[in-house]
Amino acid sequence: MLIKLIIDVTMTVLMLVAMAYQITGNLVHEVVGVVLLALFIVHNMLNRHWYKAILKRKYNIRRMLGITVNLLFLVSMATVIISSVPISRDILAFIPIPIKNDMFFMQIHVMTSYWGFIFMAIHIGMSWGTIINAIRRMTGIAGTSRIRTLSLRLLAVLIVVYGVQSSFERNLGTKLTIYDPFGLWATDVTMIRFLIDYLSIMGIYICGTHYVLKFVRLQEKNEGLQN
Repeated sequence: MLIKLIIDVTMTVLMLVAMAYQITGNLVHEVVGVVLLALFIVHNMLNRHWYKAILKRKYNIRRMLGITVNLLFLVSMATVIISSVPISRDILAFIPIPIKNDMFFMQIHVMTSYWGFIFMAIHIGMSWGTIINAIRRMTGIAGTSRIRTLSLRLLAVLIVVYGVQSSFERNLGTKLTIYDPFGLWATDVTMIRFLIDYLSIMGIYICGTHYVLKFVRLQEKNEGLQN
């Protein structure tokens, strides 16, 4: 679990760094992309039992949502990888791929990257309970604390509010509909500000997914008691 957690955190950070194209430049972007691809493969190998169990488990709403999100995340990442080959200017520039319109591939690459970012956040949100329990075990936190719970929920609200504001400031909606590739004409003061903004945007989907699933579990539990 510790290895999985380290890999997942590293992948999250690297994906955000890869999205900061206007700050890092092309070479760093491509190097980060290659490392991210390697970690993505390792991540799937460590979780290969999930693929084996797809057809063996009993299906409910939560499991159907999980399979849908994971497959969409997988498809988006595969599209990002495939579309990166013809537009590579440094690492894969030696591959002779004649293309007439590299802007088309760049737009596909960017759009699916941002959708992958959204699916990744939802994916994390669906596993948030497991992540928190793993952190509690590793840190030795056994009991519950009302003050700690209220503080964390207040922090979550603040993150979501800032994330909504950042979504509008970053024009996330347009980036999800093939527009402004990697914000080539945008400027950022620092990488720290970029990371804070996009981590807060991730917080929207992580929190939303986590609490929606809690509601679904409660509904399923109530239906089970009624039956």
